[in-house]
Amino acid sequence: MMSRIAVLMQKLPPETDAALIQSDVNRRYFTGMQSSAGTVLCFRDAAYLLIDFRYIEKAKQCVKDCTVIEQHDLQEQIRELLQKHHAHTLSMESMTMTLSQFSKLKKDLGSQVQLDCSDTLSRVIYDCRTVKSDEEIEKIRSAQRIAEIAFEDILTFLRPGVSERDVMLRLNQTMMEHGSDGESFPTIALTGTATSMPHGVPSADRLVQEGDFVLMDYGATVDGYHSDMTRTVCVGQPSEKMQMVYETVYLAQAAALRAAKAGMTGRELDKCARDVIEEAGYGVNFGHSLGHGVGLEIHEYPNASPGSQRVLEPGNVVTVEPGIYLPGEFGVRIEDFVVIREDGCENLTKAPKHLMVLD
Repeated sequence: MMSRIAVLMQKLPPETDAALIQSDVNRRYFTGMQSSAGTVLCFRDAAYLLIDFRYIEKAKQCVKDCTVIEQHDLQEQIRELLQKHHAHTLSMESMTMTLSQFSKLKKDLGSQVQLDCSDTLSRVIYDCRTVKSDEEIEKIRSAQRIAEIAFEDILTFLRPGVSERDVMLRLNQTMMEHGSDGESFPTIALTGTATSMPHGVPSADRLVQEGDFVLMDYGATVDGYHSDMTRTVCVGQPSEKMQMVYETVYLAQAAALRAAKAGMTGRELDKCARDVIEEAGYGVNFGHSLGHGVGLEIHEYPNASPGSQRVLEPGNVVTVEPGIYLPGEFGVRIEDFVVIREDGCENLTKAPKHLMVLD
């Protein structure tokens, strides 16, 4: 099996002699090592990780597919390696490199090489990362199992008088206790009228009250890979309108899950859920996209959005999270995430999602 670096260089245009990778998440993807520093320099016949003294011992132990070099004078070391491999063109991560980093590199390398500051390298890297290997999917699956343990626990904790912040802390603590590296993103836990804010911030002052919806959007991480789920439950009896809105979101998600498969575009998948919500008269209350890719980052490509023409491929991991948000009243979101397969999808989320009424 080809290494990830070999696949990357094969996908780059033939005129590209070398690629420079410095963003944390992409460095981790290609080397397997988490660190806050380091530079990966890739050629068609070799690859190097230049990293400082703080990480050198760890790098020599765990990094594969790269020759590990202790960093002393980064620009000079890059210059020497470019000369060694007779490289004349160097491609960079335009989507993550700052203008100051580019200016410094251009100044230090002078006219020795031509710098490619187009989005070519970033685009190819994202293309590589969108299709997950079986190993990557297993890590995502493990993260999701941890998140679901936290969901089972929180159902025993929710009651009138508990604050949003209490709910958030309980979810986070339970995930850490069961092996999560950390939260996938700042945990969202909202109650009552605050549930109408898709990405509201939990408050210590807002308390769960009888008859409230509680919306929880959160995830765990395992070896850098994220999970992502949202569940909305009711503490006490919901109103008839709350039940109707919940059922609409549930049916919208079900329609998208039935349809999801390789070969359709992100726009087509989004439309499957959006049509159900629009037919129910709540189209204006579903203002975000249906979903996004998940992996080493919580938001990756591909997207399932009204503007996405990208064709879904086997191995893509995508969230399916329709929602309806009624300002000043309440909101409902239900989120699973799936692996796209040739003839359908595999739902990685096993937590129940019928309307749960907690007495």
